Amino acid sequence: MDDWYVVMWLALAYALGSVSFAIVVSRVMGLDDPRTYGSQNPGATNVLRTGNKRAAALTLLLDALKGWLPVWAVQAWMPEQAPAFLVAGVALAAFVGHVWPVFFRFQGGKGVATAAGVLFGVHPVLGLATAVTWLIVAVFFRYSSLAALCAAVFAPFYFALGQGLVWSPNVILLGGLVIMSAILIQRHTDNLRRLLRGEETRIGQKKT
Repeated sequence: MDDWYVVMWLALAYALGSVSFAIVVSRVMGLDDPRTYGSQNPGATNVLRTGNKRAAALTLLLDALKGWLPVWAVQAWMPEQAPAFLVAGVALAAFVGHVWPVFFRFQGGKGVATAAGVLFGVHPVLGLATAVTWLIVAVFFRYSSLAALCAAVFAPFYFALGQGLVWSPNVILLGGLVIMSAILIQRHTDNLRRLLRGEETRIGQKKT
């Protein structure tokens, strides 16, 4: 495989990931910049603090879509099975684009929705299992950050458990998912501190 082909896929995935839909949707719908209130995180949970559920849902959908699309595309458009390193690279590029977006001075979101999209792109069963984990924790505890941390921890384990049962064994892709989960956990260190102090805001709490 030519180097330029690999670079093209990685660049496209990163560029798409760099589109911060929390900011774009907020501007289009006349809402405040999500970087100026609440957690100051450009993500769906923070947009929800405005009380505009439609804007939050649209942000969630688009952020997940930009993670899913390049991973799905690189596997669907290759004339033969896409190499594991390329799939893992595209997945990480899309996720890193959201976290450190070139279009917004490398100041992006936590990456939860985009990571979910990546997982669905790798395999729908993996994405569904991780999404259900997030949903269960979120419903019972009402903390988006706690749900994200739990989902990030379990996602690589779900993939490892599924190897040989649902999908073919793939150590390289597993390594990529471990890196993505590690970055996501690192991005939530402040949330973890607030959780331990009992100061973390709950899902749906209005902006301040």
